Amino acid sequence: MSVAFVESLLSATVRVGTPLLLAALGELYAERSGVLNLGVEGMMIMGAFMGFYITYVTKNLVLAALFAALAGALIALIHAFLTVTLRANQIVSGLAIVIFGLGLSGFLGRPYTGLRVPTFKPVPIPFLSDVPILRAFFRQDPIAYLSYALVPLLWFILFRTTVGLSVRSVGESPETADTMGVNVYLVRYACTIFGGALAGLAGAYLTLVCMPKWIYGVTAGRGWIALVLVIVSAWSPIYTIVSAYLFGGLSVLYFRLAGLKVSPWLLQTVPYVAAIVALALMSVVSAKLRRRIGAPAALTKPYAREEY
Repeated sequence: MSVAFVESLLSATVRVGTPLLLAALGELYAERSGVLNLGVEGMMIMGAFMGFYITYVTKNLVLAALFAALAGALIALIHAFLTVTLRANQIVSGLAIVIFGLGLSGFLGRPYTGLRVPTFKPVPIPFLSDVPILRAFFRQDPIAYLSYALVPLLWFILFRTTVGLSVRSVGESPETADTMGVNVYLVRYACTIFGGALAGLAGAYLTLVCMPKWIYGVTAGRGWIALVLVIVSAWSPIYTIVSAYLFGGLSVLYFRLAGLKVSPWLLQTVPYVAAIVALALMSVVSAKLRRRIGAPAALTKPYAREEY
C-alpha cells in the first residue's frame, strides 16, 4: 500500500467525516443538557440549502457558511421552544423538524436543482502540509480546520469549566442544578441552538465542499448517523472525532474498493452496518461501564420548576 494511497484515503476520510463530526458535536452538547434533538437531519438539509443559495446569490462562501449556521440555529430554536418551554415530547418534535426541513428545502430548492456554486478551497498549513501522511490532514478547507479546533475546545469547556459543569448538571439532574442557581431553561436553549448551528454548518459543508451543487436529499441520512455517533462516542467530544472519521473511512472504502468483484450496493451498506454493530456492542457492555458512559440521566425529560 503506497503512501500516496494512504494519504488519498485519509484526505477523503476527513472530507466525508467532517460534516458528521460537526453535527455530532452539536448534538452532543444538546444531549448533555438533557435535550434529544432528532431533528439534526432537517437542520442539516436546511443548512445545505442555505449555504448553496447564499453562495449562488452572493458568491461569498464565508457569508454562506454563517447563514447556514443561522438557519440551523433558528430551526433549533423552534425545537427548544417546543421541548423546553412548552415541554412537548422531544422525539415527536424532532421528527417534525426533520419532515419540515426536508419539505421546505425541497420546495425552495426545486428551481436550483443541479446548479453549481464555488467551493471552499484547501488551505495548506505551512510545514505540516509537507509531512508525509500528516499532509492529508493539513491540506484541507477552513471548515475542516474549524472542526479540528472545536474538538479540544468543546471537550475543555464541557469537562474543565463551570459552564461545562452547568451543562452536565442540567443534563443529569435539572432540579439539583436549579437549586444551585443554574438557569436550566437558559442552558437547554443555548445548547440546543448551538447544536442546531453546527448542524446547519455541517449541511453547508456538503454543498460548499463535498458536492458543490444543490440536490434534494443531499444529506442522505447523515443527520441520523450523527445521532448514532454521539452514543457510540459516549457523549465525549474526543471520542466523537474518532468515530466520525471511522465512519467516514468506511464510507470512502466503498469508492476505493469499487474495482473488486463485490456488489457496490453491499459495499455501500458497510458503514451503516458498522454503526448498527457499534450500537449493539454498546447495549451489551457491563452494567458498571454502562453507568459510566451512559446517556445523561435527564435526557428527553422535560423540566418544570414549579413541580419541585
